[in-house]
Amino acid sequence: MQKVFVLNKNKKPLMPCCVSRARELLTKGKAAVFKAYPFSIILKNRKKGDVQEIEVKMDPGSKTTGIAMVGNFQKGKTVVWAANLQHRGNMIHSALEARRAIRRSRRCRKTRYRQSRFENRTRKENWLPPSLQSRVDNIYSLVNRLSKLVCISSIAVETVRFDTQKIQNPEISGVEYQQGDLLGYEIREYLLEKWGRKCVYCGAESTRLEIDHITPRSKGGSNRISNLTIACQDCNLKKGNADIQDFLRGDPEQQSKILSKSKIPLHDTAAVNSTRPAIFRSLSLFGLPTTSWSGGRTKFNRVKQNLRKDHWIDAACVGKTGEFILIDPLITPFLIKATGRGCRQFCRMDRYGFPRTCAKKEKKVQGFKTGDIVRAMVPKGKKAGTHLGRAKVRLSGNFCIDTSTGQVDGVSHKYCRNVQRSDGYFYLTKELKRGQ
Repeated sequence: MQKVFVLNKNKKPLMPCCVSRARELLTKGKAAVFKAYPFSIILKNRKKGDVQEIEVKMDPGSKTTGIAMVGNFQKGKTVVWAANLQHRGNMIHSALEARRAIRRSRRCRKTRYRQSRFENRTRKENWLPPSLQSRVDNIYSLVNRLSKLVCISSIAVETVRFDTQKIQNPEISGVEYQQGDLLGYEIREYLLEKWGRKCVYCGAESTRLEIDHITPRSKGGSNRISNLTIACQDCNLKKGNADIQDFLRGDPEQQSKILSKSKIPLHDTAAVNSTRPAIFRSLSLFGLPTTSWSGGRTKFNRVKQNLRKDHWIDAACVGKTGEFILIDPLITPFLIKATGRGCRQFCRMDRYGFPRTCAKKEKKVQGFKTGDIVRAMVPKGKKAGTHLGRAKVRLSGNFCIDTSTGQVDGVSHKYCRNVQRSDGYFYLTKELKRGQ
């Protein structure tokens, strides 16, 4: 199971403890709950204690980033805390696209209400689009919060995963460069990620998968990524040098599905390659020893230890210290979803881009804010009982609470107590699963 973070009386991090020890300290009144997500306790009387140095390891991805905290114990390097952080880059991209469409339509109506400005804005060095910058900010913010709960000694991050060109060949040029072939591990690893690690023809998993040409080389096919897929050995031999139209003549639906997916551009790969160096630079600002490693080393460590594929397990296997990692079979990683802190939009607009609501906006109602985790103890009525979940505030003072069993509407603020303030993240645990 995951360890519990411990702080001393002065809110300084100490050595994490097990769940049973934390429960004992809380029962005896020697500690109090400091933070609900991630669960942390604070000692009431102790100012000193053992300090366990922890290494934070990360496997940044396009949509999900794996995070693992590894401590050096007597049995060896052990994972004490793990999480999968889900980014919201796609949400930001969609919001920017919608805003751009509204602005364009407003300009085309020739109803300009202010003088035009010259496009003289400049971009600072290492600028990233907002959808990519959010990934960097999410990781930096989460590591910054964890540094206040545990003593971090070093940071290890995977900075290279997919090589979009043959960097091993410095003389690459011409047609080779235009094709952008991935080489060796990079080709295979990318195809495994793209096709879900299963045979595209029969759906076989947990078997050896081979690289297959959709259009065979003998019939004019190339080595470009858009012409490569993953197939099991039996299907690969059965297909031979046949074209996919002939091989899947009896299954046109599967044929069209493979052809459409094969043409998907390398958006995720480009996002990963753009953000990982920026993540490394931002984490270096903590002033801790920060090392960068390749995805090949990560996969080698994971396969050598016969560990299953998961983002947080990949994070634990990053770098030299990931050669031998002890993982408790009962450990359950946190599922953290980045949601942001609301928006700066003061009023909603109609489909023509004109405001349709009042510009006045109250974010807090009776000391509560939408997204806060609250515990409501209703003494009587239809909603009698204890409800734990995220609150959606209303000016009337009657809130809607998202719990693990459903929504409870119309709960007065008088019965609510704050468990944790909204911090821009949803922590998906067994206690809180809805509305995420």
